Amino acid sequence: MRVNTLKRVAVAFALALPGAAIATVVAAPAAHADGCYTWNRTLTQGRSGNDVRQLQIRIAGWAGYRDIVENDGRYGPKTAAAVKRFQQAYGLRADGIAGPQTFGKLYQLQDNDCTPAHFSYSELDNGCGESGWSGGPLSASQTKQNALRTMWKLEALRKSLGDKPLYVSSGFRSRACNNQVGGASDSQHLYGNAADVVSRTSSLCQVARNARNNGFSGIYGPGYPDHDDHVHVDSRRENNNDRSSNTTSWSAPDCGVGN
Repeated sequence: MRVNTLKRVAVAFALALPGAAIATVVAAPAAHADGCYTWNRTLTQGRSGNDVRQLQIRIAGWAGYRDIVENDGRYGPKTAAAVKRFQQAYGLRADGIAGPQTFGKLYQLQDNDCTPAHFSYSELDNGCGESGWSGGPLSASQTKQNALRTMWKLEALRKSLGDKPLYVSSGFRSRACNNQVGGASDSQHLYGNAADVVSRTSSLCQVARNARNNGFSGIYGPGYPDHDDHVHVDSRRENNNDRSSNTTSWSAPDCGVGN
């Protein structure tokens, strides 16, 4: 969990300005961009490119029940639906079109390193204490990129839980770390695709149930062996580098969450 920066406060104030002031503020998205990424065009269905891919990373957690948003750089119906849910959640005009106000909210939510407002790379690199992103099956850069997508999904999950703190107890694990904690031999933690989370304001069952709507294809919680004190969430369905099939696997029997 991380405290918002002054930059986000300034953008939030700007987005709240009435009438003509909004038109002035949001006409040029670059004005609110930070060191991470700037969108330079409005995105609608049929568009494609890296700017769409960057958007998909940030709205992956708004995929809807049992679905995912592929990070393929194509603005299709799933991406449009996820954008619309994002807009609804943040009180924007919900039209499924990514324009200045949508980008303005994303600029408000992200830091210069592209991580979302309430999560950081250090939190996702804590399986056995911070050790960098090497030591897993993938390159350090790819693992770190996977962790970024995981964080944006967690940001959406946090929002769905009333914008209350969500704490990561275990994120990326190197092979050595995974062996040390007794993780599965091909655990999604090895790929930067997973996080174990807890909340001090929502029950674990509520976390597990909400996660079904936030792009997580792997969910394990209360009632599943060794998961009564946390909820595990992952993106196994999107992982083409592991030894498992790209399917959804949910098991939190005490919460009514299952396949």
